[in-house]
Amino acid sequence: MIGSILSSALAFIFAIAVLIAFHEFGHYWVARRAGVKVLRYSIGFGKPIWMKRAGPDQTEYVIAAIPLGGYVKMLDEREGDVDEHEVHRAFNRQPVSKRIAIVAAGPIFNFIFAVVAYAVMYQVGVPGVKPIIGEVVSASIAAQAGLEAHDEIVAVEGEVTPTWSSVRMALLQAALDQETIKIEVQKSLLGNGLVDNRLYNGQAVTDAFAQRRTILLPVGDISTELKQSQLLQQVGVQPFRPPIPAVIGKLESGGAAERDGLLPGDRVVTVSGTSIKQWSDWVEIVRASPDEMLTVEVERGTLTQIVELTPKSMDIETGVIGRIGAMPEMITYPEELQTVVQYSIGTAIYTAVVKTWQMSVLTLRMIGKMIVGEVSVKNLSGPITIATYAGYTASEGFTTFLSFLAIVSISLGVLNLLPIPLLDGGHLLYYLIEIVKGSALSDEIQGLMQRVGIVLLGLLMMLAFYNDIQRLFSS
Repeated sequence: MIGSILSSALAFIFAIAVLIAFHEFGHYWVARRAGVKVLRYSIGFGKPIWMKRAGPDQTEYVIAAIPLGGYVKMLDEREGDVDEHEVHRAFNRQPVSKRIAIVAAGPIFNFIFAVVAYAVMYQVGVPGVKPIIGEVVSASIAAQAGLEAHDEIVAVEGEVTPTWSSVRMALLQAALDQETIKIEVQKSLLGNGLVDNRLYNGQAVTDAFAQRRTILLPVGDISTELKQSQLLQQVGVQPFRPPIPAVIGKLESGGAAERDGLLPGDRVVTVSGTSIKQWSDWVEIVRASPDEMLTVEVERGTLTQIVELTPKSMDIETGVIGRIGAMPEMITYPEELQTVVQYSIGTAIYTAVVKTWQMSVLTLRMIGKMIVGEVSVKNLSGPITIATYAGYTASEGFTTFLSFLAIVSISLGVLNLLPIPLLDGGHLLYYLIEIVKGSALSDEIQGLMQRVGIVLLGLLMMLAFYNDIQRLFSS
């Protein structure tokens, strides 16, 4: 548990430091080329833990103690006296076009980072699992639309979907402003465990069997808490997975399984007389038995052991369930179910640009939907959730972590362009007003807007932190 928290914290600090460094480098790089004197380039806030002066201007390059932000300090008459011979290099003396370029450079560099990260990802190859449906929940949206077990989703709204990850993203984008989503499917033998392409449920396979069908999926009634991880559950689709044996892999420290004597490697045979064939059978009984004692028969090596286990109760949105804090042994998907999305360098760059644009628009639309109440503010995440995902994606591999960095970089870019005082977008708003009215806003008005910005950002951070705490205690 402590190791997991530490790895998540380190991955989070590394990710934030890299993205902030890139963002601030955008301001720094454009300012230098615009002829503005840069006094300090800092990664982090607070007391410097490392500093070096370099260059003709003796710019201070700083790594500070609090790694949750950064800044570029430029020569500016509003912040101190400026020697007469350097007045022309002060930021506040620059034409509005240069000030706009310097301020906009930070978010733009975030988007550039995302393009580079995605391009590298698609060049290296992104592993994934083919989007084959394992089960369709009866009376669900998916069942009513005509989706069936063993259907393979090949496209959503015309966008090719080679993996479950691409299916989730395409569904999320479409569900934001559409009542019905067009999905193309074809029957897959892989989902039925048959790979010889000869029989399906005892019947001979014909050419017509593999023909595509178009499904119209109504999504107007799904929850406003739109999350990629929950969209499939909301529409009633469960991805196909190979059967997972009921063998204990890892135990959560302090969980009911550890407390009552289960050990990694135990194979669950029966629970209170009910035979257990696979992990899902075991999970179903545990979830249905909060605070109830279960008699669990396990195979431990060559011996059979009896463990009396009482799942802890946990409140979730749908009610109270049992939880024991145990995970199954890791399984490897058969090669037939795996795929790798990989492109040539030219196609990878093009795909990266398109992906960055799509994610930027999606982020902006999600923010807009939250403001008008069409999407739940529970979708907002704070540092705890981001740190958790940082640790998870770092442990999953290079391309997964790159994808995480790209998404967070895009989010930083979009958020910083919002017209909120204190953010880059707030300063850009000042400059646009200056262009329209022919003169800069007064210091008094800017000061008032800054205070409003502080309040708005404070409320936003408290909401994000509250959501993090809620997720932490409901997981």
